[in-house]
Amino acid sequence: MPIHKLDHVNIRTENLAGQIDFHERIMGLSQGPRPGFDFPGAWMYAGDQAVVHLVGTAARPRDYQVDQRLEHYAMSATGLGDFLAHLRRHKIAYYCRVLPDFGIRQVNIHDPDGNHLHIDFPADEEADLTDYDGKA
Repeated sequence: MPIHKLDHVNIRTENLAGQIDFHERIMGLSQGPRPGFDFPGAWMYAGDQAVVHLVGTAARPRDYQVDQRLEHYAMSATGLGDFLAHLRRHKIAYYCRVLPDFGIRQVNIHDPDGNHLHIDFPADEEADLTDYDGKA
């Protein structure tokens, strides 16, 4: 039984509306079909694939801890320069890294609950990778 791909990420949140807005407005995902579970939530789609499952909770999940097991999740995309401009328009702080030996450009951001995610862009995409604090 070989594994073929990562199917989705599941995020628990007490800020379901904020997470839906972030994933639609900032990440460009769309809310789509979800099974009729007996708890609140939303499935966020990239094309026809539900890649982020949001689960609404009554209590705030534990804040980020340095020693937590899952540190981040990542997505891949194209259009690095446009994405960075999009983040600046929406005042979303980010920092960028270039992976040694691979050249992949990583844009690191945090969702409304403080979860770390990065979006990976091909090595041949050029843009100003200066960190942005989300203020200007």
